[in-house]
Amino acid sequence: MPHQFILAERNDAVGLITLNRPEKLNALSYDLMREVDEALTEWEADDAIRAVIFTGAGDRAFSAGADIHEMADLSADELAARQTRRGEISWHIANYTKPTIGAINGLAYGGAALLSSSLDIRIGCDKTQFRFLAASYGRVNSSWSLPLLVGWPKAKELLFTGRVVAAEEAEKIGLLNAVVPAAKLVESAIEMAQTIAKNDPRMVQGLKRLLHEGAGMSLHERYEFEDEARATWLLAGHPRDGFKDFLARKGRRI
Repeated sequence: MPHQFILAERNDAVGLITLNRPEKLNALSYDLMREVDEALTEWEADDAIRAVIFTGAGDRAFSAGADIHEMADLSADELAARQTRRGEISWHIANYTKPTIGAINGLAYGGAALLSSSLDIRIGCDKTQFRFLAASYGRVNSSWSLPLLVGWPKAKELLFTGRVVAAEEAEKIGLLNAVVPAAKLVESAIEMAQTIAKNDPRMVQGLKRLLHEGAGMSLHERYEFEDEARATWLLAGHPRDGFKDFLARKGRRI
């Protein structure tokens, strides 16, 4: 399906979404987010796609955040209606069944910081910067996503101050999984996504569900949740199927 504000491409088992408004620093307009949701919905039903990468067009920004000019032109009722739909899209991204990776190629401010924090994995470069800006313009976001990445004290600091978090600090506190050269950023994200794609997709997606739904449970509750999953909806096959290549190489020992 053609899109106006994003690029949606396939690289073998990996989907790549590029936020494509470089002249606006990839601001997250309503229509851009709608197109993201459409692409994700299409790929969610496609078993050939096993991981999805997000990045931004150009060399300055992943995204500067919400399109403030667009929001300023809306009535209160229009803004409320769109905010509800945006919330649904944000939750779809955060709760996506397949692994998501952010190739954060520059600024990720405001709504883009929220988007980044709702992805499973984030890779950055020396141009990467985050700012959780909502409180500075009279709104709130990321209180549900950021603490799971950086812990409560650091999340409070970043949400309360709205200060810049550069790549080196972001990696140190867990907001980035890795920092790589800018020229290698998307390539590195694709390599990681392809590594994930080689694994059993049902188990990868099952692990994601266990981690997400288990957040907030006690240690024993998480143990029981996994144990129940193994016996029901995440039932494993016989070891001779899972270790077929190993057994073929090494043979069976008596």
